[in-house]
Amino acid sequence: MYEEVKRLFDVPRYQLNNHPQSDALVAKVGGKWVKSSIQETLDTADRASRAFLKLGIKPGDKIAIISNNRPEWVMLDCGILQIGAVDVPIYSTISEDDYRYIFNDAEVKMCFVSDEELFQKVSSIKSDVASLTNIYTFENVEGAIHWESFLKEGDGGDQEEVEKIKEGVKEDDLATLIYTSGTTGTPKGVMLSHKNIASNSKASILRLPVDTTAKALSFLPVCHVYERMLIYLYMLKGVSIYFAESMETIGDDLRDVKPEVFTAVPRLLEKVFDKIVNKGAELSGIKRALFFWALDLGERYEPYGANGFWYEFQLGIARKIIFSKWQEALGGNVLAVASGSAALQPRLARVFNAAGIPVMEGYGLTETSPVVSVNCEGDKGLMIGTVGRVIDDVEVKIADDGEILVKGPNVMQGYYKKPDKTSEVLKDGWFHTGDIGEIVGDRFLKITDRKKEIFKTSGGKYIAPQVMENKFKESRFIEQIMVIGEGQKHAAALIVPAFEFLEEWCNRKGIEFGSTEKIIANDRVVARIQKEVDHFNEGFGKWETIKKFELIGQVWGIDTGELTPTLKLKRKAILSKYEDLHKKIYEL
Repeated sequence: MYEEVKRLFDVPRYQLNNHPQSDALVAKVGGKWVKSSIQETLDTADRASRAFLKLGIKPGDKIAIISNNRPEWVMLDCGILQIGAVDVPIYSTISEDDYRYIFNDAEVKMCFVSDEELFQKVSSIKSDVASLTNIYTFENVEGAIHWESFLKEGDGGDQEEVEKIKEGVKEDDLATLIYTSGTTGTPKGVMLSHKNIASNSKASILRLPVDTTAKALSFLPVCHVYERMLIYLYMLKGVSIYFAESMETIGDDLRDVKPEVFTAVPRLLEKVFDKIVNKGAELSGIKRALFFWALDLGERYEPYGANGFWYEFQLGIARKIIFSKWQEALGGNVLAVASGSAALQPRLARVFNAAGIPVMEGYGLTETSPVVSVNCEGDKGLMIGTVGRVIDDVEVKIADDGEILVKGPNVMQGYYKKPDKTSEVLKDGWFHTGDIGEIVGDRFLKITDRKKEIFKTSGGKYIAPQVMENKFKESRFIEQIMVIGEGQKHAAALIVPAFEFLEEWCNRKGIEFGSTEKIIANDRVVARIQKEVDHFNEGFGKWETIKKFELIGQVWGIDTGELTPTLKLKRKAILSKYEDLHKKIYEL
């Protein structure tokens, strides 16, 4: 099955031949959901291919895409790839310096952006990029060439030439350059072939418990290989793809679309959970008691009835009277929430699965196209606290120092123009992930930390910060945390309080909230967070415990430079930004 799918542009054609949906791609335009059939999708892709040929684009040329998730993204992607060109998807949130570097490194010939803001951003660097000819926009922007005007260049063009070039594209040809956001250093262009991503989509099919009647809601950036691979996977399965209007409208879009599947990052699930708990805390009497009774049940959840009959009986009641409302808030039809990009708190996996919302954590990297392993409900394929079993066609072994090594058709060709960096991570066919892990239970993979993030105190003790951070974030008072202490006498932390919950707590305690900077200096607030730190310290060895902490008055974000576009901590950037607090913690 799927043998004919070897190149990425074979995917929509497979869908046309096997699942010819009239609502293959759906987006909200002018307040209404507008459908594009798979036939319309391919017709537009062909127009784009003909337009590229007319404008002089040749196989191997690089085309940048900087846009929100929308049908045009998928159509353009297919149009680029089927003439042997290479697309370069770029995050909209990165700096102009990063744009300048990526455009020049990739020698981008054309760029497609979604809106006026991005058009202005790219226009400001155009004079610094010798290879860049035109910038096109999906939305109407004054002074810009619109997407439709570009497509018209392909009307009446030579489709036979498109077909001829298409036949010559090989599965091992470069399909895309994805520049890693990176927690440190200059972005690296990950070279992924058609085979890399297509093989990963096909190997992941068995882990997606939906059929051709299903709808998916897409809102994580499709420029990230995680969401992009899933777009291809949805098309292979014949799942209709609905593109969320914006990150701000996700709640409304979920209730409107009622999807069977969507993807999420742990940060999003944390925020959803915190909102649910805050609403529960506002209840009173029997309703409040029932809410926290159900929550306590959820935090003790084990799959496949492992907790016994009495627990399952109580859980059935909790699902009917409490958790059903959680399900309704997500549309009521969710069969799978694929969680990736960062480590998920096991507590969240327990609670959401107990609530009948199957959150399935997986693991992968851009360099592995991306999926290496993923949990699923069938065949006892869910083990909370792990990232699931390794998918078909992929091999994993654990090196002597605990590093996870990966081999398979999904492993990248290398880093673009960086053979030295490539040789550091690709050795004897094995990709060295930089993650530390182990195989547990029945062939489940468990991630314990990032190899480069593990540090040693001056006393010679190793500390795995990610494990600790995930645990401390279970506190309702802690929004973000970074554990520090490399080369120091003890571990410490920089903590961003959960200001929304903290404000509600202050109101209950008669504490004037004021500004965030003022509240983090309040002695009672500091003492309350110290209580939380003391509580979670109990779960760690004496050498790991957080001895001191400093509170931060600003939530860390992408735009402010503390997080990558995939919401990982930029540890060096954070340490540099708060160097004074670091010195304060460790001053003699």
